[in-house]
Amino acid sequence: MPGGLRPDYPVKTERLDLRPHRREDLDDLLAFHSDPDVVRYVPWPVRDREQTRVALEAKLGQAELTEPGQWLVLAIELRETRTVIGEVLLKWASDTDRQGELGYALNTEYHGRGFAAEAAEAMLKLGFDDLGLHRICAVIVAGNDASVQLARRLGMRQEAHFVHNAFFKGQWIDEFVFALRDDDWRNRVR
Repeated sequence: MPGGLRPDYPVKTERLDLRPHRREDLDDLLAFHSDPDVVRYVPWPVRDREQTRVALEAKLGQAELTEPGQWLVLAIELRETRTVIGEVLLKWASDTDRQGELGYALNTEYHGRGFAAEAAEAMLKLGFDDLGLHRICAVIVAGNDASVQLARRLGMRQEAHFVHNAFFKGQWIDEFVFALRDDDWRNRVR
């Protein structure tokens, strides 16, 4: 994997365009970055407009993976309306072990319609087929039942349940680790 990952944008799915963030995404991002129901299980706090703008500035430089440790962070744009409804992330965790990590956040107005699965599936494809990863995991805060269901829907299997594993938003929490290997990715019916 010496070349890293530089996707051709947008990465198109049936209903979505996954693409690098743009400064004009601020209002769409604020709609879910400021929502306590969205950020309850993600590592950032509820954000106001300025905090969202600062976060967006950081995301502008996360459109490719050139070395392990980096995150690819893409806007999930609903093609029909050109609205950014969430974001999806892929970490290149290790070159030697060919490991990655998947993450996502979606505006609650768009929950329950398969958009997160559609975006996550595209990121798994980038990770396995383009970056050549062996294993991609998702670390899920216990209680986030929707993400557990999504991980299972993506074909990931639960590998771990860590008890009081992290101090998260002022309390000790349990975490689940779900993962998918490249051989399972290739062998499943898509």
